[in-house]
This record gives sequence, C-alpha cells and structure tokens, in this order.
Amino acid sequence: MILLLGGTSETKPIAIALAAAGYAVLVSTATDNALDVGDHPKITRRAGRLTQEGMVELVKENEVAIFIDATHPFAIVAHETAQKAASLAGIPYIRYQRPSTQYDSEGILYAESHEQAAASAFSFGKPVLLTTGSRNLLPYAEKSRASGSRVIARVLPHPESLDACKQAGLPSASVIAKRGPFSVDENLEVIRNFNIGVIVTKDSGSSGGVPEKLEAARMAGCRVVMVRKPDGSGTSFDSVPQLVAEVRQRLS
Repeated sequence: MILLLGGTSETKPIAIALAAAGYAVLVSTATDNALDVGDHPKITRRAGRLTQEGMVELVKENEVAIFIDATHPFAIVAHETAQKAASLAGIPYIRYQRPSTQYDSEGILYAESHEQAAASAFSFGKPVLLTTGSRNLLPYAEKSRASGSRVIARVLPHPESLDACKQAGLPSASVIAKRGPFSVDENLEVIRNFNIGVIVTKDSGSSGGVPEKLEAARMAGCRVVMVRKPDGSGTSFDSVPQLVAEVRQRLS
C-alpha cells in the first residue's frame, strides 16, 4: 500500500499512475472537499486532518510501504509532519514538488513571508485581492485595518476557511468563497467588481492558477505581490513518471 497525501490538482494523475503501475494507493486529504482522485479500483480515499501520531497509526493499520507527499507547495506544517511520521514508521518519504514556473510579467513584487507581503500590498493605499488561502489571513487583515484599504479574501467554500475569515475579523462581504482554478475573465470580474488595485498570490505554479491571475492583473493595471515558494526538503520529484520510477526502485 502507498499512502499519498494529496488535495491538489496533481493528486489524480499521481494516484492513477501509481495504480496503473500495480500499486494499491490510499489517498489522504485534510478535508472532504470535492476532489477527483480517479476511479481505478486500486485507489481509495480517506479525509480528515492527521496528527503525526495519526499518520503513523494509519501507516500501521494499512501496512503502508512508502509515503508520498503531494500536498500544496506551501503546506509547510504538513510536509514537516509527514516527514517525521515516515521516519517514525520506518518507511521512505518522497515528495512531489510542483514544477517551478517562469513568469514573463514585469513588476512582480516578491515577498519571503506573508507579513512582508501584507506590508507591501497595503503600502499602495488601494483595495487588495488576497488569493493565498485562509491559513495566513491575520497579517493582511491587520494591515487592512491599519491602512484603511479594503481586503477581499478569496478562499475555499469550506467551513474551516470561512471560520478562519471570521477569526481574522473579515466581514462576509469581503469574502469570496469559491474553488478554483479561475480563468482570466473570472479574475477580471473580481478585480472590477471590487476596484482591486493589488493582487496577492503565492508562487504556486500553473496548476495554482498563477498565470491567469498575472494576465488579469496586467489587463487591469493591478500590481502583483507574490509570496515565494518555500524551499523543500527530502527526496523530491517534479515529474510523475520520475516519481513512479523512484517508487518502483524503492519497492523492488
């Protein structure tokens, strides 16, 4: 059995490729959001957040032979927890790292942290569209209140995300609860409806909808603040065939 931590758009192709190679795959996601993981008979899915101890127990219960981490590139806590759990369980840990993307747009303001991104975004005195998810809302909400510039947060339509918005003090009128990816036109509609002047995004690659955000920002004359991708650790691959080949070698 292979334990695949997923939740991103890459989950399905990875799961299908592993199942097609003959491996039983248990896909584990933190939430029960709708996610296509493929309909191969060797693929099963469970949902719910796992602690380090919970991951180790799941490994034992399902006789997992290898741990594959395909969670979001910015899910730092999930990566660290998975690595420690794999080590404790005595099985290999492999990470799927979303391929890096080269952006042609000029004038992108890069930030090393959400605190830095928030300071940069609200320095222009214009409404900010926040597309970085619900996990790091507080620095943006605080800068919004201090500067007087409105922040619009686009988050997943999940109770956890909506609760995070409330905890950060964001009114419901400043929250867009939708699941992406979003087209250029959909991004433009939000920009125009809320008179957005700055877009904050994470460097989450093409599958994260970044090119569409950048094009919409270019067309609307918006500034873009991009939070850099954190450095990964452990054995990682940015190609599904290479990942499957590594699994074959490890389990041969």
